Formats: sequence, structure tokens, C-alpha cells
Amino acid sequence: MNLPFFISKRISKESAGSFSSTINRIAVVSIGLGLAVLIVAFMVLFGFKKEIKDKIYSFSGHLIVSKYTLSTSFEETSIVVDDSLMQALRTYPLTERVQPYAMKAGLLKTDEEVQGVIVKGVDQSFDTTGFKKHMLSGRFPDFSGEGYSTEIAISNKVANYLELTVDDEVLIYFVQNPPRFRRLRVTGIYETGLEEFDEKIIIGDLGLVRRINNWPDSLAGGIEVFISDTDKLEEAWNYLFHSLGIDLYVDKVTDRYIQIFDWLNLLNRNVVILLTIILFVSGTSIISILLILIMERTQMIGVLKSLGASNRMIRRVFVFNGLQLIIRGLLWGNLIGLSLGLIQYYFKVIPLDATNYYMSHVPIQIDVPTILALNLLVLVLIGLTLLIPVAIISRVSPVKAIRFD
Repeated sequence: MNLPFFISKRISKESAGSFSSTINRIAVVSIGLGLAVLIVAFMVLFGFKKEIKDKIYSFSGHLIVSKYTLSTSFEETSIVVDDSLMQALRTYPLTERVQPYAMKAGLLKTDEEVQGVIVKGVDQSFDTTGFKKHMLSGRFPDFSGEGYSTEIAISNKVANYLELTVDDEVLIYFVQNPPRFRRLRVTGIYETGLEEFDEKIIIGDLGLVRRINNWPDSLAGGIEVFISDTDKLEEAWNYLFHSLGIDLYVDKVTDRYIQIFDWLNLLNRNVVILLTIILFVSGTSIISILLILIMERTQMIGVLKSLGASNRMIRRVFVFNGLQLIIRGLLWGNLIGLSLGLIQYYFKVIPLDATNYYMSHVPIQIDVPTILALNLLVLVLIGLTLLIPVAIISRVSPVKAIRFD
């Protein structure tokens, strides 16, 4: 029989209804609530990051290959999309898929309003399946016909401003010399919540942009490369940057939309600060609880010492007692945190202002390894704090402890 563990269990049972039992409950509650807050915070953080990154990746590849130029215009200098370039991109081990594209500035005009937009021309390689979740109404344009398609998808913000709905026709004037125009048909209305896209980007046919620019089918504004592991984005960029021609430039999506990714990094720092504060509060709480428990059991400590118990054995009694409190707190913390996360995940009870937060509700992503790591971190760090209060046991004199009242 493990004597320290046996004594620890007896202490817990005997303290029921006493002052120390109330303190024990406070310790369990503080640890449980702390872990629950951490679990919810990380689920929300990962949810935000996933939702926003998915929105960006639905419009832009992880890496963008374009012609090297010093121009800051939305319109790219054309590059030759030949078999050798596409083969070099597709054979890279991290490449998941590639898609050519081209940008063209224009003015959408109705009878009442005019709106400046950027036409992003894409072809059949565009991931329409991943883009469907952004569609509010209608369908994604069909680019499978002969020639070029005049179908477009516009954002809900542009549609509201120009008072357009699905199946409406609209004129677009392209900014060039001489100016050219086309009559386009709206087949779908999307919304991402990201102003960088919703305010100006409309999705059209790459063939349309080629025709307006007088480009042959072998030219495009650039090529978007999607990789299978975004954690290796830097590695993929470094490889493609040095392996492609010197006239081509490889841009990372994290650099192109640096404001958004900097905001996500700021969220990471906030969660780290929250983690530090909660661990400090929970650790302080468990130290206070054990000190109170040791003071209440001072006579017991004296009796055990007088019977020959070593300081190490008595310390183990109180360490086991503290670990029981921590484990109970972890169980309650996981139950509360995961329950709140699942409720938000399925029922979306907490809304958000999409204008400020890029989405209409608090997103949740349940990452099991992270939750297990949080549990282990709380258990280890708070468990180590148990060594602080139990260290005073070695200073307790048996004679004074037995006479302690």
C-alpha cells in the first residue's frame, strides 16, 4: 500500500464540511475556470486564424508568381504560361495545385451609380468548391464555354451599392487607351467580410482579361501556387524564388496581405499573455490552499514525525493532496471549456460585427493536440508549484507541532 497516498485520501474525506474543504473547492474552481478560459481562447484563436486564412486563400494562392516589376499597379505585366513553367511549379513536392490569373481595373456602371473595381480573371482551375461557402446567392460563373465568358461574381457590398441582383446585366469600362467596355451578367453574389476583397474584387473569366489586353492564350498576369503545408511556406518560397527565372518574382501571401497576418500574430501574443496570467493565478491559488492545509494539519505532521515518518514521506502526502485538486480542476475545466466551444460551434450563439471582425459569429476550431498540451502544461506547471508550500514541512518541529493549537 502507498502510505502517503492513503493518508492523503483520508485527509480529503475528513476535511468534508470543514473550512479547508471550502478552500479546496475554491482551488478546484480557479483551476477549472482557468483551464476552461484557456481552452475557449485557443479554440477561438484557431477558429479566427482558420476562417480568415481560408477567406484569403479562396482569393489568392499561398505563393504568387508574377513578372518582376517595380510597378505598384493592380494590373500585372504578363508572363508566359508555358509547359516548362507549369511543370516546374507542379512537380515541386509541396505544390497542391496551380492556377493562372490576371487583374484588370475597370468601372462598373449602372443607370444611377459608378463603382471602381478590379476584375480578377480566372479559368477552370479555380477552386469553385472552396469558394462556394462565400456565395450568398446565385452561382459561380461558368468559364467552360468557347471564347470567353461574360459571367461575373460580385461582392455583396458592390451589389448593394450598385443595386444589382443575380441575373442583372451591368456595363464595365476598362481603364486603358483607348477605353473598352463589355456588358457582363451577374451570376453570383459573394461575401467574405474582408474589405480588401469585398470592396473592389469581382471574379470574371481570364479569357475576358486576355481579350481586353490583346493577349494570346499563352499569357497571364501571374500564377497562384497552393501548397499542401502552410507551415512550410517560407521553405516553398525560398525554393521557388531561387529555382524560377530571374525575370519572375515570387510573392508570399503573408507579405501581400501583411496587415491581416500581423493582426493574427497580435492575437497570438494576447493569448500568450492570457496563458501566463491564468497559470500565475492558478499556481498562486494552489500554493495558498496547501499552506492553509498544512497549517490545519500541523499537529498531524508532528505526530507523523514523532512516529518516524520522514520529511519526504510527509511532503508526498500533501503533494498527492494537491494533485487531486489539480486533476479535479482539469476535469471540470475540460468539461466547461469543451461544452462552451461545442455550443458555439454548432449553434453560433455569439455573433460578431462582420465589419470589424471579418465574420458574423465567433469561430471555433477544436484542436485536440492543443487541448491535450494545455492540460499537460497546466498539470506540470501548477504541479511544480506544489513544491513551494511543502518545502516548509522540513522546518516543522515535532514537539512544537504536537503542542500547536
